[in-house]
Amino acid sequence: MSGRDLFCQPRRFGRGAALTLVFAGVLVAGAATGSFPDTAQGGHSGRKTASGPTRSASRHEDVREAAARAMADGKSPMEAAERAVSRSGDRWGAVYSEDEYQEFQEALDGQYTGVGLWARREADGRIEVTRVQSGSPAADAGIRAGDRLRSVDGGAVDGRPVTEVVSLLRGDADDARAGTTVTLGLQRGTRAWTETLRRARLSTDSVTTRKLPGGVTVIRIAAFTKGSGHAVRAALRQAPAGIVLDLRGNSGGLVTEAVDTASAFLDGGLVATYDVDGAQRALHARTGGDTARPLVALVDGGTMSAAEMLTGALQDRGRAVVIGSRTFGKGSVQMPTRLPDGSVAELTVGHYRTPSGHAVDGRGITPDLDAGPGALRRAETVLTGLGDPS
Repeated sequence: MSGRDLFCQPRRFGRGAALTLVFAGVLVAGAATGSFPDTAQGGHSGRKTASGPTRSASRHEDVREAAARAMADGKSPMEAAERAVSRSGDRWGAVYSEDEYQEFQEALDGQYTGVGLWARREADGRIEVTRVQSGSPAADAGIRAGDRLRSVDGGAVDGRPVTEVVSLLRGDADDARAGTTVTLGLQRGTRAWTETLRRARLSTDSVTTRKLPGGVTVIRIAAFTKGSGHAVRAALRQAPAGIVLDLRGNSGGLVTEAVDTASAFLDGGLVATYDVDGAQRALHARTGGDTARPLVALVDGGTMSAAEMLTGALQDRGRAVVIGSRTFGKGSVQMPTRLPDGSVAELTVGHYRTPSGHAVDGRGITPDLDAGPGALRRAETVLTGLGDPS
C-alpha cells in the first residue's frame, strides 16, 4: 500500500470509500468553493424541475430529516445520517463531522495542521517515512526519508493502514491543532529513539518541480489545492524542454485548479462535460496555453477525480502521451449539504466525461503506454522521441 501525503488523509476511517481520501469527491470541493458553475453552494436549494424536486434534493432532504429526527430524540444526528447514506446505496456518499469538513477546506486552501511527514506501508507492514517537508517540525527534529516510524504516542503502528497512522499523527478532536504535541518512536538502522514534536500550521506544497539531467522538467501535482494551476504555470516558464506531468497518487481536489492546469497546456476548448441531475454542463480551458512543448502525463491507480479529469482532457485532445497504469475511476459528482448538528453529508448527483465522451466512473482512464516502476524512464524516452519544439 503506497502512502499518500499525510495531510491529504481524513482522520476518520472505515465509513465508506469516500472517507478514504480527503479529495475523493469532485464536487465536494467544487460545490463548497464555487468551482462548478450553476450549482447550488453548500447544499441543494430544492430547485424544481418539470417532474418536481430534483432527485438529489430529495435524497439530501431524506438525510437531513434522518439527522433532525435523531437530534430530536437525543441520538447522534451524524450516525443517523450515516445510516441513511448507507441505505441509499451511494458508493461515494459520506458524512463528515464539522471539524473534518473544516480540515478538508483548510487542506484545499493549501494549509494543514501536522508535523510534516509523508509515509507508506511496506509489504512487511512497517511504516516508512518517504518525505519530510522542509521547515516542518519533523524536519527540525532531524527526521529523514527512509526512517522507520514504529509508534505514535506509545502505540505501535506496524501493520496499521496509513490512514490510521495519519489519524494518530493528526490527533483527535481535542488535540488536532497547532501547538499540541505528539511523540514518535523512530528507527534508523540500528538506532531507535523517540521524538516529541509540536504540531504546526504548514503549507501543503502540492506542486513540486525538479529537472532531470537530460533537461526534462518533472512537475508533480500531489493534489489540486488553491494556487496549484498558478504554480504549474510558473514551473512551465522555467522549463527548458519537455515536461513530465506526474499525477501519480493525485486524488483530486479543486476542479477550478485542475481546469486552470489544463489551460496551461491547451489553447482553449473542452476539458470535460458533467451532469447534475441530468442537466448537462461543460468545463472549458482558457486560451493561450503552451500547445507545442512535448508533454507526458504519468498516472497510476491512485490518480483519481479531478486528476482523472485533467488526464482525460490532455489525452483526448492529443496534447499528452499518458504513461503508467489504469487510473482509479472516480468520475462521479457529489453535492454537500449541512446537517442540523453542523456535520456535512454528500451524495452523488451526477457524473463527468472526458472530451471524447468517455465515462470515467468505475472505469478509469487507460494509459497510452503501460508502465510500472520504470514509468519515469519511459517518459524520458518518449519525450526524446517527441523532440524539442525549439
